[in-house]
Amino acid sequence: MAASPYSCVLWDVDGTIADASAGILPRLVEVFASFGLPAPDASVLSSWIGPPMLESFRVHAGLSAADAEEAVRRYRDLAARDGYAASVSIYPGIREVLTEVFDAGIPQSTASTKPENQVAAILEHYGLRRLFTALSGADANGEGKSVVVARALERLSAAGADISRPVLVGDRYHDVEGAAEHGIPVIFVDWGFGDAGEAHGAIARAGTARDLVPLLLS
Repeated sequence: MAASPYSCVLWDVDGTIADASAGILPRLVEVFASFGLPAPDASVLSSWIGPPMLESFRVHAGLSAADAEEAVRRYRDLAARDGYAASVSIYPGIREVLTEVFDAGIPQSTASTKPENQVAAILEHYGLRRLFTALSGADANGEGKSVVVARALERLSAAGADISRPVLVGDRYHDVEGAAEHGIPVIFVDWGFGDAGEAHGAIARAGTARDLVPLLLS
């Protein structure tokens, strides 16, 4: 059985495991329209994928706190209408990496700022749920990365997993920053929605899913 330098692996979801942009971007455009606002270009909206959406509506769209909360509610209503796994694809090779880590006996958990019910729906839809010891996503208040990372560790520990040497795999700056608050190293993946500068502070980068294998298993 393969070994690992890590006792458990935390996974970001959007931009790391799954590409949900085909559903996310049209829904964001629809939310902007519902406020009578023009939507930013798709290239700009793509940068919204990953960080808490409430933060993006407030900081990047300039909505008031109340309007930002309403925008998130409208977005989630649209997501529920469409189906949480609709227009979502799993990145090439990720299923195999998750399976290899699972087969090596290394506990895994999601650590996503995507709402937890949506994370669960995607993993169930693609038959990946069994590979995870725990799931951790955001609540309805749009929790940040540090909070969901802490929850992932708590749930892994409660399940009997060794959390002494965790690593997080992610694609955005908030993955690096959120993990750093817990002293957790990050492997940055290049196929997601972050740009190269967002990898600053990560201990390694992976250009393809297969590149993760020697980083996670030895």
